Amino acid sequence: MTATRPADDDLVGRFIRLTPFVDGDIPDLHAAIGVPEVFAGGYGGGPAGRPVDLAAYEEFAHGYYASGPDSMPWTVRLIGGDDDGRVVGATWFGDLDLGNESAHLGATGYDPRVWGTAVNPEVKLLLLDLAFRNGFGRVKIQADANNARSRAAIERLGASFEGVLRRHKRRADGTWRDSAVYSVIIDEWPAVRAGLEARLAAFGDRPVEVGVGREA
Repeated sequence: MTATRPADDDLVGRFIRLTPFVDGDIPDLHAAIGVPEVFAGGYGGGPAGRPVDLAAYEEFAHGYYASGPDSMPWTVRLIGGDDDGRVVGATWFGDLDLGNESAHLGATGYDPRVWGTAVNPEVKLLLLDLAFRNGFGRVKIQADANNARSRAAIERLGASFEGVLRRHKRRADGTWRDSAVYSVIIDEWPAVRAGLEARLAAFGDRPVEVGVGREA
């Protein structure tokens, strides 16, 4: 076994900073991603899983992001410009199986106003780098099989499609979802990293501005 649990430290890129999730982030996360557009594609169990208010979102966040010692939830913040420090999303690195050197990158949601910007590729670059630097050999990424936008975003990362888990998870409305499963393994990481770095370079040095994203 070579995998070790990463330290709970900030991860800093050019466009975003990942900070370990704390309860004080909940109001900003609720404002950023507790919106219909985020839950429409299956996030949090789908539209029926969207919390009705801040109190409900707090309960949701504790269950969805911080669900045990094998979970590392993160808050996504912008760097630079007028929106420096602004919370624009959440993500999660978990299901840490140190013996099998595998983990899961998921529970990712962003303010729709930053969809299609440098935010998602840099989040994935930072977390995949964290995983492989700490000895993991496989990182799983999955989405509701019906969520075409999320699946396209995963595929653009360079992750390999492994298949569909049928009747995998119950949605918030009681229906069953199929999950499309992707992964990046250590052998693929150099090429995936180069692709993500090239995508980020294409954005230049201008900070991400909320409200000027493009459809992912």
